[in-house]
Amino acid sequence: MRVLGLDYGSRTVGVAVSDPLGITAQGLEIVRRDAENKLRRTMARLEEIINGYGVELIVLGLPKNMNNTSGDRVAKTLEFKEMLERRTGIGVIMWDERLTTVAADRVMDEAGISKNRRGEYVDMLAAEFILQGYLDNIHFKRAD
Repeated sequence: MRVLGLDYGSRTVGVAVSDPLGITAQGLEIVRRDAENKLRRTMARLEEIINGYGVELIVLGLPKNMNNTSGDRVAKTLEFKEMLERRTGIGVIMWDERLTTVAADRVMDEAGISKNRRGEYVDMLAAEFILQGYLDNIHFKRAD
């Protein structure tokens, strides 16, 4: 079963997809938009990816604050979740994304990617970390 991982931001959506067995996550792309509320092309691109990969489940990063409170970004992400479910008919699971961007930055630092070029990758890597965290959790629970 293919699972899609998303890191929803104010002007970007990082996208990752699982392998067919649902074991590993691979970053795909970053869908960019000119303004936060302009989602038509973003949704169309996500539908193309979902159909192209045969995605059956979506994991969406939940941007809670470090103290576990919910801010403005959480509310906007939950609105995006509802829009995804209505438009695609696919279930969306929320996944805690705290520190995924930090982890993505660390990986890019270790890979020697300059700070100027990190914007090209950070959201896609964050989506990959979100999805891999979910996949690892599912497999860990099955092992019990």
